[in-house]
Amino acid sequence: MDDAPAPYAPPAALDLPALHANHSGCWLRMRGCATNAVGKGEAIVTAADTPLLILNAPLVASRLGYPDLSGLDLLELYAFVHPACFVVPTPKGLAQALGLAQPTGDADVPLLLQQAAAALLAHCGAPDWAEREGAWTALQGLAKLRWSWAPVLATAIEKPARAERWLFSRLPEWEETAERPQPAQVDLLQADVLGQLDHITGHGSEARQGQQDYAARAAHIFAPRTARGAPHMLLAEAGTGTGKTLGYLAPASLWAHASGGTVWVSTYTKALQRQLRREARRVWGDSNRVVVRKGRENYLCLLNLEDALQGGFGGRAAILAQLVARWAAYTQDGDMIGGDLPGWLGTLFRQRGITSLTDRRGECVYAGCPHYRKCFIERSARASAEADLVIANHALVMVNAARGKDVALRPTRIVFDEGHHVFEAADSTFSADLTGAEAIELRRWVIGPEKGSKGRRRGLSARLADVASYDEAGARAIAAAREAAEALPGDGWLQRVVEGEPSGEIEQLLAAVRATTFARDESGGQEAGYGVETEAASLDGPFIEAALAAGEALARLRKPLIQLGLRLEAIMDEPPDWLDGQGRARIEGARSSLTWRVDLIAAWEALLARLSGPVDPGFVDWLAVDRADGREYDMGLHRRWVDPMQPFAATVLNGAHGVMMTSATLRDRAGDADWDQSWEGAVARSGAPHIEVAPEVAAFESPFDYANQAEVLIVTDIPRGDIPALAGAYGQLIEASGGGALGLFTAIRRLRAVHGRIADRMARNGLPLYAQHVDPIDTGTLVDIFRDDPHASLLGTDALRDGVDVPGDSLRLVIMEQVPWPKPSILHRARRLAHPQGGQAHDDRIIRARLAQAFGRLIRGRGDRGHFVVLSAAFPSRLLTAFPAGTPVVRCTLSEALQRLRAHASGDASSPQSESPAQSPDGRQFG
Repeated sequence: MDDAPAPYAPPAALDLPALHANHSGCWLRMRGCATNAVGKGEAIVTAADTPLLILNAPLVASRLGYPDLSGLDLLELYAFVHPACFVVPTPKGLAQALGLAQPTGDADVPLLLQQAAAALLAHCGAPDWAEREGAWTALQGLAKLRWSWAPVLATAIEKPARAERWLFSRLPEWEETAERPQPAQVDLLQADVLGQLDHITGHGSEARQGQQDYAARAAHIFAPRTARGAPHMLLAEAGTGTGKTLGYLAPASLWAHASGGTVWVSTYTKALQRQLRREARRVWGDSNRVVVRKGRENYLCLLNLEDALQGGFGGRAAILAQLVARWAAYTQDGDMIGGDLPGWLGTLFRQRGITSLTDRRGECVYAGCPHYRKCFIERSARASAEADLVIANHALVMVNAARGKDVALRPTRIVFDEGHHVFEAADSTFSADLTGAEAIELRRWVIGPEKGSKGRRRGLSARLADVASYDEAGARAIAAAREAAEALPGDGWLQRVVEGEPSGEIEQLLAAVRATTFARDESGGQEAGYGVETEAASLDGPFIEAALAAGEALARLRKPLIQLGLRLEAIMDEPPDWLDGQGRARIEGARSSLTWRVDLIAAWEALLARLSGPVDPGFVDWLAVDRADGREYDMGLHRRWVDPMQPFAATVLNGAHGVMMTSATLRDRAGDADWDQSWEGAVARSGAPHIEVAPEVAAFESPFDYANQAEVLIVTDIPRGDIPALAGAYGQLIEASGGGALGLFTAIRRLRAVHGRIADRMARNGLPLYAQHVDPIDTGTLVDIFRDDPHASLLGTDALRDGVDVPGDSLRLVIMEQVPWPKPSILHRARRLAHPQGGQAHDDRIIRARLAQAFGRLIRGRGDRGHFVVLSAAFPSRLLTAFPAGTPVVRCTLSEALQRLRAHASGDASSPQSESPAQSPDGRQFG
C-alpha cells in the first residue's frame, strides 16, 4: 500500500470538460475554455448533460447535493492503470503520485484533472507500464458494462499479440510443507539483544537508553517456561517516542532465528498493523518470514469474485468487480480491508460491494473450491505456520488460541501491542449474542439459499454431498440438522417480528424481546433514533416460555450437528478409497466450521437457560433492539462476562509460554497512587490473576519534553448542550490554529451538527474540513487525506482517538467536545458495581485512559508542538493526571484559548509555553 508508480512526464491536458467542487465553491473548465467559478446549480446542470472529469465522485456529489452525479472519475482510472498502488484521493495527492505540478488553489484543479487523465492514458502506451498484463482483457469486460472510461482507454491500450495470463491463471499456488518442529529452548543474552537493537536501528544512530532498557526487559518473555500453564508475562508501559516497536522486535527476531519458532505480534487497529509491517522490513527486509494475518472476512474470496464477474453483480457493482480483479492480479496478499486495495475504491461503488467479495458468511467450501490452491486466505494461514513473525489482531489471536487444533497456528509467544485494548477485544470475542442477524446466518449456513435468492451460498447437504452418499448416518444427521434449522429466522424475519407475525420459535423469542424491551423503555421516546436495552431480569411467564421453546429448538439443531461432526471424524480416521487430499481438506474445513457453530449454539442455549435460573454473578445478560436513524435493524439477547479476562486467561495465557502487553497507557495514573497501586488495575486487566501468575511490570517514560511541546487548555465558557456555541468554538479554534486539528466527539449527531455549521466557512478560509459519518470516505483514507494536508482538519469519534499516527505539522491541535464519559449501559453498570474501589473509580479509570489515548495523538516526534483543548466547564481536577507529568494545564475562556493558539501559530516568544503555571503536588502544572 506504500508503493506508488514512478513519476512520469505529463503530456498535454486531455481536452474533456472537468469539474471540481468543495465546501467553498465549484470550478468548471469546458473544452478549450479557461476555468470559471460557477454556482452549484450550473455545475449540476452541466454534469447532468455532459460527461465531466471529476475526482472522487461520491465526495463531489455530497458537496453539490446531487447524489446522481456520474462522470469520468480519475480515481477509477487510476485504479485500473495502477492497481494495488497507493494514492491520496485529493488533487494534491494525485499530483504527487503522478509527478505533476500541485495546484496552488481550487481554480487550478480542473486543469490538473485534465493533465492527470492525459498522463494516465499516455502511461498505458509506455513500455515500462508494470501492470500491463491483463489490462486489455479486463477492458473488454468493462466495455461490455459501459464503463465510462472504456471508450477513452480503448484508444490507448493495444490488443496484445498473445493471449494474456489473466487473474486466475496468473495467481501463484501455495504449496504444502512439512510440519514445523517445536521451537528450540533458547535463553537470550542481554548483550545479543542490545546488539540486535543497534543493528536494526542503524549502527551509529543515537542510542536511546529507554529503548535499550525496554528491549532488555522484553527479552524476558522468550525464556523457557518453568511450569505448565504459567507463561512468562511482562506488562510494559512505554511512553510515546520510546521506540517500543523495534524494542520488542529486537529480541523477537533473535529468538525466532535461534529457536526456529514463531512470534505473534497482536494489534487492535489496522493502522498499527501497517506500521508494524513497515518496521519489520528493517529486520527481515521483504522476506516472506513476516506475515500479516487477519480474520478471513478481510480477504478477497476468489470464488465470490468469479461469481461476480460471471453475472453475480450488476450495474456499478459489476464494474467494481472488474477493477477488483485487476487489483487481485497484483496484490501482495489479497487483503481488502486495510491492505493494498485502495480504501477509497469501495466508497466509489458503495462499500458493501467490497464486503460481498469477502467471506463474511462462513460459506467457504475449502478444497471444494476450484481456486483453493490459489486462495489468499489459505496462503496466509500456511505462510504464518512457517513465519518468524506473524502480525495479527487481538481477536484473531484469541480465536486461534480458543479454536486452534493445529499446534503450528497456536500462538505461544505473543506481544500484545496496544495492550490497553486487550480487555475490550476479549469482551467481544468471548461474548454470546443471540440476535436475528446472527440466527439467520446460521440458518443459511445449514439450509442454503432461500427460494428466489441469488448468490452461490450452499447448505450442508450441497457442501457434503459425497459424504452423504457414502455414509448413511452422516446423511441422516445432515437431514435432521436441515429440518431443525427451519426453526431459525428466515428471509423477511424482521418485518414479520415488527408486524407481530413471527414464524418459528426463534422469531417468537425475538418478538418477545422487542415487546419487553420497548415496554421497559424509560426514555419517553427521547432516544427514538437509537437502540434500546433492558436487563434480562424479572421476566414474565410468557417470555420464559418463549425462551425455553427457543432453547429446545436450538438443542434439536445442535445434536445432529454433533453427530455429523463425529461421522466426519470417523471418515477421517478410516478414509474410503475415493477420499483424496482435497477431499480430506474439505472435510477438515467442514469439521472446523461445525465445531465453532456447535459451540455458538451451546452458548445461546446457556444464555436462554440462565433466564429461568439463578443469577450468575460472573455474567451480564440483557435484551436490546438495535436502531440507526430511527430504523430497527436487529434485536436479541446478549451475554458478556463481567471480567472477560477470565476466559482470556484460560484460552490464551494458559497455553502460552511468553506474553507481553505493552502500550503507552496500561496504568491508571490516579494522582494518589504509588508505584504498586498504579499497576493493580493493569495486572487485574491482564488476566494474570486467573492463572495465578505474577507478571513483571516496567514503565518507560517518554523522551518528549511535554512542558515545552504541549499545552492542555480546559475551556470553561462553552455551555453543555449548546450546539451553536460548540460549533462556534470549533470553528474559531481551527481558524486560530490554521487547520491541523483533530476534533473528537462522543456522539455522531453532535459531530454532524458541528460539521454542518462550520464546513463551508472553513473551506472559504482555505481550511478543508473532513468528517467521519459525513463524508463518503472510509476512515483510513480520511486519515491519509488529513495527514497529507497541514491545512486540513478532521472530525471523528472513537476510531480516531487512538491508533492514528499523524506526526509533524499536520496535527497540531486536538479538540475534545467534552469529557469522554462512559456510556451508561447495562454492561457498564454491572462492571461499576464489580469494581473493588467503587463506581467512580471505575469511571475515572476509563475517562483517564480515553484522555491519555487522545492526548497521545498530539505529540508523535521530538519536533512536534501543539495544544490539547477540552470544551468542558466541569472538568474534574482528579482526571488531569491522565496527561504526562509536566504538561502545562490551563483553565481559561475560549477567548484566552484562542489568544494562546494564535501566539503559538505565529511563533510569538511570549507563547503560553514560556509562562509558568502553578504545579500540582504530583508535578503536573496547572494554570
